[in-house]
Amino acid sequence: MTTAAHAGGSGPAPIELQIGGMTCASCAARIEKRLNRMPGVSASVNYATEKAVVRIDDVPADGGEARADTAALIAEIERTGYTATLPAPPNPQRDDTAADPELAAVRQRLIGAAALSVPVILLAMIPALQFTYWQWASLALASPVVVWAAWPFHRATAINLRHGAVTMDTLVSMGVSAAYLWSLYALFFGGAGMPGMTHGFTWIAQPGEAGNTIYLEVAAGVTTFLLLGRYLEVRAKRRASQAVRALLEVGAKDAALLRGGTETRVPVAQLRVGDEFVVRPGERIATDGVVVSGTSAVDTSTITGESVPVEVREGDAVVGATVNVGGRLVVRATRVGEQTQLAQMARLVEQAQAGKAEVQRLADRVAGVFVPIVIGIAALTLVTWLLLGGGTAMALTAAIAVLIIACPCALGLATPTALLVGSGRGAQLGILIKGPQILESTRRVDTIVLDKTGTVTEGRMTLVDVLPAPGEDAAQVLRLAGAVEAASEHPIAQAIAAAAAAFGDPLPEAASFSSLAGRGATGVVDGHAVAVGSLGLMADWSVHPDAEIAASVERAGATGTTAVVVAWDGKARGILTVADSVKPSSAAAVTRLRELGLDPILLTGDHETVARRVGDEVGIREVIAGVLPAEKSAQIEALQASGLVVAMVGDGVNDAAALAQADLGIAMGTGTDAAIEASDLTLVRGDLLGAVDAIRLSRATLRTIRGNLFWAFAYNVAAIPLAALGLLNPMIAGAAMAASSVFVVGNSLRLRRFQSIDPAVAPSRTRTKERSPR
Repeated sequence: MTTAAHAGGSGPAPIELQIGGMTCASCAARIEKRLNRMPGVSASVNYATEKAVVRIDDVPADGGEARADTAALIAEIERTGYTATLPAPPNPQRDDTAADPELAAVRQRLIGAAALSVPVILLAMIPALQFTYWQWASLALASPVVVWAAWPFHRATAINLRHGAVTMDTLVSMGVSAAYLWSLYALFFGGAGMPGMTHGFTWIAQPGEAGNTIYLEVAAGVTTFLLLGRYLEVRAKRRASQAVRALLEVGAKDAALLRGGTETRVPVAQLRVGDEFVVRPGERIATDGVVVSGTSAVDTSTITGESVPVEVREGDAVVGATVNVGGRLVVRATRVGEQTQLAQMARLVEQAQAGKAEVQRLADRVAGVFVPIVIGIAALTLVTWLLLGGGTAMALTAAIAVLIIACPCALGLATPTALLVGSGRGAQLGILIKGPQILESTRRVDTIVLDKTGTVTEGRMTLVDVLPAPGEDAAQVLRLAGAVEAASEHPIAQAIAAAAAAFGDPLPEAASFSSLAGRGATGVVDGHAVAVGSLGLMADWSVHPDAEIAASVERAGATGTTAVVVAWDGKARGILTVADSVKPSSAAAVTRLRELGLDPILLTGDHETVARRVGDEVGIREVIAGVLPAEKSAQIEALQASGLVVAMVGDGVNDAAALAQADLGIAMGTGTDAAIEASDLTLVRGDLLGAVDAIRLSRATLRTIRGNLFWAFAYNVAAIPLAALGLLNPMIAGAAMAASSVFVVGNSLRLRRFQSIDPAVAPSRTRTKERSPR
């Protein structure tokens, strides 16, 4: 596993800052560069989330320089020309209809620009509409667009120039201003202002008489197209980053606190660990807890994505924000506030969205140097056309087209928008991606190691078969054995008792119960002296099973199951076989993992016979058995040393080191906190099909990022030479540039349609209606 994936666990807590004023990826690159120059500071600035994640070393920098703090970070960002604040805590009760000031401002300018630009563009494109003095009408319409609608580009350019920097806004402002100022020159000092002047529209630049050509449609059209692109970009970013907000919104707002037999409605924030609260049918469970009394079915789709409700009873754990769809429950709170599973999910999603993948860092480096290079190319284009005798108008047209077509907005959006959408969709399906660097790991992995207990298997013993002796009734064998075992806490005993209880009538109570450690249990049921246990216990009771029963016990051991002999009244009546049963979806998951190009390996501390039985059942040929907990990490390391790139799926404390050692660690969310903390991907639902979904989603997100980057790079590489050669009208260049950003955002939003292969997961999450408290 990469060091970056776990850096957060050992170093100082990161500082998160909300950045204002960024308009492009080069802005983010510039802020990041300035912050990283500060002593002991390591910063990552994400343009899409408009956040900076900053880590400060505990040790002061050499030379006696003071260690940076939050105030110093904010001051440095403000000196760079942007604003920075500590993010406000998430407020799930915020009015959903509250206006977004940035989105509203862009929308207002877009509407105004479109209304004024359309007549200007039509007049320039259709000579039949060019009435006398139409060019002056175009000037009157285009001027507000260039001055007011394009003001954000001009303002950002001025701020950045004051700090000695150029950004993509610089390209836009220069291009629009050049087209507008040239038009003013042609109108007032050239022949373009004369009555009866006409000119047609061309898709490519055309040489012409310098003083008779105006570019008002270029200045107005480019501004409108870019505002449209920015509006769609901002709106898409807001939609894509709703994952955290959506997670927080599904939580309950209040709870029926139970004290002294009296219920009192209190806000969820007032609940404390140990408090008991009532959950009626149709209500959301207020916080994580354990059922104290009652039985019900709980809809966990908001957390796990699974559409089938889960049955719970006394002693079962329940998760906050899930919906009680059955009976009345009394729940004791075990985790509240920031410690709940819902809050942890939201935190993991935020961390993933704020980080950067390696491919994004490359894009940021390119964006940081791209703008000065483009300005240089535009200047060279202008000079070259003038030297070649192409005329001032042609030279200016080509240079403006270069400035506009080169804006690499799509480059800055390629990675963060895909990551936003992918991680948000993952949260909906119960898949938490801890960081963007994980995406690269999923592409490289070729081997997946599966822990057996709790991952491939249920992690608890269940009854496999009842084998009565000749002449005995299987139901009676199970009934009497279950009555005795019901009084025992042993896992095997509990498996037998649960199977017997589910078979039919309530179990009779066993009298004179006695438990013999490692051998079995005895008791009197319905007047019969019953013994349930090993052959050794039978010998102590002077019970001698016949050859057939003894052979059945031996066969059970050979196949990796545990056989329990049942006897009463001095005679062996049958045997029960018990085993840790395989999860219903494990075999299908193993098949799917192979289809993804992964070679599955089963890793367990159990005896090889047991491991082989499980491996054969799910279709895993390679089994590593008898591994001590401390040795699991060494086994992963040995596989890596042989040249394999290894993923590990586990759920227990003893899996934490192996998960950390693996190139990709996947933890079952039903497992321990230690395993979840050590992993890269967390599956909220305890199903191996979730691991398949996690890898599929991660790879789909990475494919989308790479596709976006290819489009952004290819677009600029292909378009700049065309513009420099005069083969692009500047207005068409502006439209194409805006379209590239919209394409990248739209391509990323396709990830919202990603579907789970697990039939238990609903195709789309629909919220269960919550009954209003009475």
